[in-house]
Amino acid sequence: MQKAMFFAVLVLALSGCITTMEKDVSKPNPEKALATHVKLGLGYIGEKNLDSARFHLNKAYELDSDDPGMLNGRGLLYQLEGEPELAEKHFKQALRKNPSFTQARLNYATFLFNHDRFQEAYDHYQKASEDLNYERRAVCLYGVGVSALKLDREERAVAAFEHAVLLQPSLAAAHLELAEYHLKEKRYAEAKRSLNQFERYAKASSRSLWVGIQIERIFGNKDKEASQALSLKNLFPYSKEYLEYKKSKESR
Repeated sequence: MQKAMFFAVLVLALSGCITTMEKDVSKPNPEKALATHVKLGLGYIGEKNLDSARFHLNKAYELDSDDPGMLNGRGLLYQLEGEPELAEKHFKQALRKNPSFTQARLNYATFLFNHDRFQEAYDHYQKASEDLNYERRAVCLYGVGVSALKLDREERAVAAFEHAVLLQPSLAAAHLELAEYHLKEKRYAEAKRSLNQFERYAKASSRSLWVGIQIERIFGNKDKEASQALSLKNLFPYSKEYLEYKKSKESR
């Protein structure tokens, strides 16, 4: 099972709401203005419009320098700007102000994972996953899984991936992890089912195509194997998976 995994920055999905929220900023209610500036900041972070994100998060800071949402937003902003010390400082401040702020904990866990601090990442993902009311709990469990893999805790990782897809069947990345695990364990029918679920919700990747090639080869489906091999060659000719495929052909 591939253990290296890069997590995209996790932010609230606010695209499409920015124009409407911009109109709310000018209203006199300070609490509403604060919340709107934070949401706009996160929305612009999601769009990688860092200048606009900074503008609104600075406005939020002027209204309340201790607001956990603003601190979390600044953590994300500094992370994208390549300022890890400032990012970590703000994530920690957000969690000190509100230890139950699961979104900030998830973002901090992702930050830690991306900096190869896997035990710390695991601990924060695990803590975040214990929030039964959090709408992105499946993503937290996926984080538990990939962190557990880095810590050579495969059994815990598989349990986390299975729990994640139970909560959110459309979480394609977890299905791919399970497909690769079942393939390694020679549970080929289960590997195929997990890969089918991945393909239902996501576009092919070099990794998914290589897993698919191996599964079809085992079942003797030469046409499907050849089709996926051609896709791997055409779409990902410089991937490590294509190199692995070529080596497997040479050794047969």
